[in-house]
Amino acid sequence: VQLQASGGGLVQAGGSLRLSCAASGSFVSVATMGWYRQTPGIQRELVASVLNGGRTNYADSVKGRFAISRDNAADTVYLQMNSLKPEDTAVYFCKAYIRGTTMTWDYYWGQGTLVTVSS
Repeated sequence: VQLQASGGGLVQAGGSLRLSCAASGSFVSVATMGWYRQTPGIQRELVASVLNGGRTNYADSVKGRFAISRDNAADTVYLQMNSLKPEDTAVYFCKAYIRGTTMTWDYYWGQGTLVTVSS
């Protein structure tokens, strides 16, 4: 099982970016999918998550600016980031809770994509 993240880049403050993360490989089902971010010296933190039924959860710092969504048919999660601020600069990681072909559940991480917001 692999998670492939994409969509990071450099943007000016106030701009927007959209991140994508697709699960691939052999698995049975995908439950929770989410995005985390990490900056040097700071613990990785949850940005947003979405259950396969669509229920979402957001960090207070991104509420009203970011929107998480998913395409269950494509096993893909998205993060639309609007009104970006310099403090949103971080490496963003996707994470998914996946049931493998052995019927066990495990968490998987994507490789990280860098988002840089200039002031």
